[in-house]
Amino acid sequence: MTKPIIAVVGATGAQGGGLVRSILADPDREFEVRAISRKTDSPAARELAAKGAAVVFGDLDDPASLERAFKGAHGLFAVTNFWEHFSPEREYSQAQNIVDAARRADVAHVVWSTLEDTRERVPLHDKRMPTLMQRYKVPHFDAKGEADALFRGLPTTLLRTSFYWDNLIHFGMGPRRGEEGSLIFLLPMGEHPLPGIAAVDIGACAFGIFKRGSRFIGQTVGIAGEHLTGSAMSAELSKVLGEPVRHVTMPHAVYAQLGFPGAEDLANMFQYKCDFNAEFRAQRPVALSRELHPGLLSFGQWLALHRDGLRASLQEKP
Repeated sequence: MTKPIIAVVGATGAQGGGLVRSILADPDREFEVRAISRKTDSPAARELAAKGAAVVFGDLDDPASLERAFKGAHGLFAVTNFWEHFSPEREYSQAQNIVDAARRADVAHVVWSTLEDTRERVPLHDKRMPTLMQRYKVPHFDAKGEADALFRGLPTTLLRTSFYWDNLIHFGMGPRRGEEGSLIFLLPMGEHPLPGIAAVDIGACAFGIFKRGSRFIGQTVGIAGEHLTGSAMSAELSKVLGEPVRHVTMPHAVYAQLGFPGAEDLANMFQYKCDFNAEFRAQRPVALSRELHPGLLSFGQWLALHRDGLRASLQEKP
């Protein structure tokens, strides 16, 4: 018998790649995996093909390519990448393309990687937080959250993700040396806990959802590996780096002026996570995440696996 196919958008990225690897590593081999990529000849795509994935072309801005890529699939994992283009409108359009193609392909279960629309709690007229791009509070959240409505009528699980610990290496958010030479870790959360997760575990949790059949269809599922304060994260960083790391926070309005691309967006994001900390954390229970993926990493475990990458990122910073 032919096994059901899970089609994975963003298969060479962090989330999709984690799902592809989870499917391929499953001893039960319950599913076949179709890895969708714009660059089917890239080293990452070739690696997935060598491991047993069927690699096919698909472009989120090309609806016809998505329909071809989804055809015959039982399940679909869908994710968009705001940070590739910084356009919430394009991200919303890509979500619409995904939905249209999934309907035409008659996909039985869609897992949509999403985030809250922060405007539901902080309307545009609310002065607590500046409005960005004329119609958003946290653009990289709001476009995904707004797109959730597009999936109504499809058999969908809304998967709400958490802060990637990988951002400490790949997004310039890790510890850096202060002028006096000591290590500081800037996280503008005060002493509010931040839900975080290893990026690879997002895909593994999505696999856990697919393995449970229809149980989570129609539901919103939030995931996290741990909820930690900046001070607690700094303590773990100190252990793995072998020297003290001090947590530093700052007002969100000051963070917004740091000048790197997306600073204003992230400042509003951190403010949202502080102002609605209890509600945000309640949506991301670690116990359910671990049920979906028993191998869920703690922050300390993730740090141990990425010690070399953290040290290299320190050397790159002035």
